[in-house]
Amino acid sequence: MFCEKIGLQHKNILFERFKKVDTMISEYNFANIYLFRDKHDYELCWYNGKNNSEYLFIKGITYDGLRYVMPTMNLEEVPKDILRDVLSYVDAIFPVDEKWLDYLKDQFVFDYKDGDSDYIYTVEKISTYKGRKLHKKRNLLKQFYKLYEHECKPLTDDFVNDAREILDLWIEENNFKKDDTDYYACQEALNLLDELVLCGLIYYVNGKPAGFIIGEEHNEDMFVIHFAKGLKRYKGIYQFIYNDFAKRLPKRYKFLNFEQDLGQMALRKAKSSYYPDILLKKFRISLK
Repeated sequence: MFCEKIGLQHKNILFERFKKVDTMISEYNFANIYLFRDKHDYELCWYNGKNNSEYLFIKGITYDGLRYVMPTMNLEEVPKDILRDVLSYVDAIFPVDEKWLDYLKDQFVFDYKDGDSDYIYTVEKISTYKGRKLHKKRNLLKQFYKLYEHECKPLTDDFVNDAREILDLWIEENNFKKDDTDYYACQEALNLLDELVLCGLIYYVNGKPAGFIIGEEHNEDMFVIHFAKGLKRYKGIYQFIYNDFAKRLPKRYKFLNFEQDLGQMALRKAKSSYYPDILLKKFRISLK
């Protein structure tokens, strides 16, 4: 198996392959792989099978230190003997959609960690905050509208520096260490919005930069949010930017993927408070 470090030169081949994979799992898009290539030590690997067949895998390391490979196609398209051989190089195949497990159950074992699961919500839920469970979100949204003047603009190159200001203030407000956050990945995303086919909105409160969202289309009916940053000095900022962003999405999108919580309790509490419609498990597959 020949491997090389992930780079922008791999965009065309991976972008198109990932679009053909039938899964909601957030790792299956190029921007995610590229922007977090250093965190996960991502490599693109070529495996030569029988009859000159070629299979591409992403090799990486999870946040908890597991060495793994990720197929760049629907898992059922990879012969089981190749999966067994690939597992001689790593600890597991990951992330694996639950619907692919039947294909693997006879010869492999699988488990999952809660911190890997994607939080997926209907656009309708986030754009309305309907229901008793979300009454606190509605109340915070009402307070935000009452307290502040706000403005929204497309996150184009003209406003990237304002987004950088928000990102730096977000670090400062929360007393975070940059290396412990997605700060550097977000900075790179702001540099490469067009190249990575990303889009977003930036929000101003009382004329000052206050929050932004960056994401991309995952498939024909789901949008994945890679970065959402807001300044907590503005009460209700996150409830506002999520709600407004959902309202502005094209009608074809039915779902919003807020990605995983990485086992971080603060993230888990925040994402759980919106009551996900789908908590998408990502399985880890190993040999029996």
